[in-house]
Amino acid sequence: MKETNVQSESKILIRRQHRMTSIVLNRPRALNSLNLEMIRLIRKALDEIEADERCRFVLLYGAGEKGFCAGGDVKALAQAIQQKSAFSADMILEQEYDMLLRLHRFPKPVIVLADGITMGAGLGVAASADMAVATERTRMAMPETRIGFFPDVGSTGWMFDRCPAGYPEYLGLTGYEMNGAETVRVGFATHLSSSDRLPELINILEGYETNLPNSRIEAAKQLASALDPFFEKDISANTDMDEWVAAYFDGKSALVELIESLRQCSIQTHLCDQVFERLAERSPTALVVTLKLLRHNEHRPLEDVFQTELSAARFILNHPDYVEGVRARLVDKDDNPRWQPDKIEAVKDPDLKL
Repeated sequence: MKETNVQSESKILIRRQHRMTSIVLNRPRALNSLNLEMIRLIRKALDEIEADERCRFVLLYGAGEKGFCAGGDVKALAQAIQQKSAFSADMILEQEYDMLLRLHRFPKPVIVLADGITMGAGLGVAASADMAVATERTRMAMPETRIGFFPDVGSTGWMFDRCPAGYPEYLGLTGYEMNGAETVRVGFATHLSSSDRLPELINILEGYETNLPNSRIEAAKQLASALDPFFEKDISANTDMDEWVAAYFDGKSALVELIESLRQCSIQTHLCDQVFERLAERSPTALVVTLKLLRHNEHRPLEDVFQTELSAARFILNHPDYVEGVRARLVDKDDNPRWQPDKIEAVKDPDLKL
């Protein structure tokens, strides 16, 4: 979204109006990707907001019109590894996960406008919200396996609490990109609105004076009711897609089992073909790690999920596929990563120390 009222070089803008505090991600040229400075500023702002009795709820959105947040600073992580600074890479992820857990457990309602690209860490922020508002411009995905990483930000746990059967595995492994309506249908967003109505929605929140209950859940319900006229009600179901995803992905414990099931695909065969194409692009090691985490973290407490993801990240960041994936996809952009190994069948069961 355009941020016209404040001109600042700060990568995080804090605006206080009546009962609301806005946190604006202000790095539009990088699609508001979160670097360590931004993570620390958000964490500091949350501490101040919690202590401010005048502030009763928080709004997060991104500057610019292309994205809320495209993810974390994966190049900085790769650079830290190349410089053999495991401590720096570890610290970046620890502080990111700490900030996200703080949002999930925050005592006041959190609203996120997930307008435009919302991926990786951006998706993690949106998942922490009581209201995650998608638009027709929203594009949500977890593309991490394409760069040799895995879907983190707590997603290997919280997806099971909000998605239909099979979608945690399907989305986590394939990186399938969803539009705004799809994000609501599968539980990644809570509401759908038109992007051209967001400025008006923000104005309503900025001027909100009605007393709110002390309970975060009840206060969020009251705010959602006040914003109800902005939300689209008719979001189409996709029963065929849901049945296909459940049939081929739900509960699979090993990639070879999942792939064998897809090879015998007899319904929605074009979708099976697309999955094979997507899996072929991705790091075999990252795919194995992803499915192992999904099986381990299903319905676990979020605190435990973040700890296991941090353990898995330490394994992945010491594996050559991550630096190679970032090089091929984001630095040299030759789109030709050389995975080690390059076949799923050759991946040994990783010791993630879960």
